[in-house]
Amino acid sequence: MDKKAWDERYYYILLDLNREERQTDIDYYEGLPEVTLSAFTETGRTESSISVPDQRSYHGAKPVISSSLANTPCANLGVAGLLEKLSITLRKPYTLEIHSLSSVLGACITQEYDFGTAYGYLHPVLCECENLTDVEDELRARKEWDREMRESVLVNNRILNNIVLPRRIWDLYSNRVVPWWTAKRWPWGISHAWMDEKDRSDVETPINRGEWPYVWLDVLCLRQKGGLREDLRREEWQLDVPTIGSAYDSKLPVVYYFSGLGRPLHVEASDFESDRNWFRRVWTLQEIAERRFFGGVTGNKAMKKEIYARFDKEPLLLEKIAERQEWIVGVFNALSLLQHRESTSEVDKIAAMAYVVGGVEEIPAYYEMRMDIIGGYVGHAGQG
Repeated sequence: MDKKAWDERYYYILLDLNREERQTDIDYYEGLPEVTLSAFTETGRTESSISVPDQRSYHGAKPVISSSLANTPCANLGVAGLLEKLSITLRKPYTLEIHSLSSVLGACITQEYDFGTAYGYLHPVLCECENLTDVEDELRARKEWDREMRESVLVNNRILNNIVLPRRIWDLYSNRVVPWWTAKRWPWGISHAWMDEKDRSDVETPINRGEWPYVWLDVLCLRQKGGLREDLRREEWQLDVPTIGSAYDSKLPVVYYFSGLGRPLHVEASDFESDRNWFRRVWTLQEIAERRFFGGVTGNKAMKKEIYARFDKEPLLLEKIAERQEWIVGVFNALSLLQHRESTSEVDKIAAMAYVVGGVEEIPAYYEMRMDIIGGYVGHAGQG
């Protein structure tokens, strides 16, 4: 398949999914009762011990489930119990008479899912399908479309289009990482700079079924080094790493954590000179969005003002990247943007240019320890 054929079959559908009217849950979840989750019941921490107000509790009408329910094995519930939990959560009269749905739930038990994983897979399609007898076929069709889209975009070590939606997303209703095709929507993005290795620890989490130590978050959704399937990680990274920018290239907001993922916002003047600082990392250039929210805000207005001031120091650069305008004429201008930014490897610096250099459509696949991929960017940038 060439680029023109791929664009006609997949790219224009992906663009259509990015229209603002396709980004709302109001129609799906209108009329649901309000839900309250507290940090104390979820984590055992008292609200007074949490300095970030937004992390103390959730109260709203979205069908969010508790961690205790999410962690319940499907096998413990059985098909009838799963139907009951889905009916209660989504306020829909699901019954065993719907063969297609019963079959899907039976598969969740066979695959040893917990309820959170099953719910993450199913709630989007349950709300979208007008005829529930089509649920099984709809899931199968979405999965196959996604597989073909990812396989056909990679041709002779080149990626035909840099707009490829993330392979996985983090569904906040179920608190589980699920394949993108389950929701088939553009996600919100979360942008953060990784803390130094000595200040962080790797943990397994049921959020992604412990496989490696509707937002996209790299540490949860992108396979990380050191997992059980290192061979699969290398294969997925060929496509997933160069197209990371797609997760931030939508009309939806991006949430930024400048002091570490999930941590309270706290910055000092010296932090901006650190190699680990968000403003000094290469990959964060492509994560700048038009609509921005700052995560970890504690109520310290001076701290928040300092971050805004930092953005304002480079208004032209940041706004042009946020608007995704093809404004950079040559590759050397793009390189100048990267020269004061740091990355784990030199290959990463080159790969990160895909969403900074204007006019680049096809991009090289990602291979660790291969500096020759720079030729691919230089060649295509010269044609843009």
